[in-house]
Amino acid sequence: MASVGKSTNIFWQECSVGKLDRQKLLKQKGCVVWITGLSGSGKSTLACTLGRELHSREKLSYVLDGDNLRHGLNKNLGFTAEDRAENIRRVGEVAKLFADAGLICIASLISPYRRDRDSCRALLPDASFIEVFMNMPLELCEARDPKGLYKLARAGKIKGFTGIDDPYERPLNCEIEIKPENGFCPPPSDMARQVLTYLEDKGFLQE
Repeated sequence: MASVGKSTNIFWQECSVGKLDRQKLLKQKGCVVWITGLSGSGKSTLACTLGRELHSREKLSYVLDGDNLRHGLNKNLGFTAEDRAENIRRVGEVAKLFADAGLICIASLISPYRRDRDSCRALLPDASFIEVFMNMPLELCEARDPKGLYKLARAGKIKGFTGIDDPYERPLNCEIEIKPENGFCPPPSDMARQVLTYLEDKGFLQE
């Protein structure tokens, strides 16, 4: 990982248009919906379905997908514990900016370490960081294996793969937990509805 130096001689610039002004314009409240879980647990499916549902309600959102971000913003990072931490730190900072802009930011990442997720939570005001835990067992995720990664990990072709030879630390106090239904991942619309209901109840879909 490239070394990150500390910035010096910098000052915070205040602008006349603030977060409340942007929320009033968009008629919604900015927040971060942070979707975490094992590979193959349905994170990206939920993120994209939720984004589409919000769009249909004329609510502005943006999906930060872990794999997509590694094509650009985080393309210089690997999968060591240090690089994973920096990956999540960067995404957390970007998500914070989206939320401050008044958007509903949907971050979809394995984010296996509890400490890193908690650091992202600490960036946001109380209640505007919504942790969604895709509580799908390893057996189900491995059976789904949409990207073929578990097969490669089991063959020893991928090292440090979360759930196989690297740990996943389950959330302790997540806002939303999505569990299997009859041994399978729930339909995308059902998962999105669960998150939408939470957003509605907490007032994020109104100014």
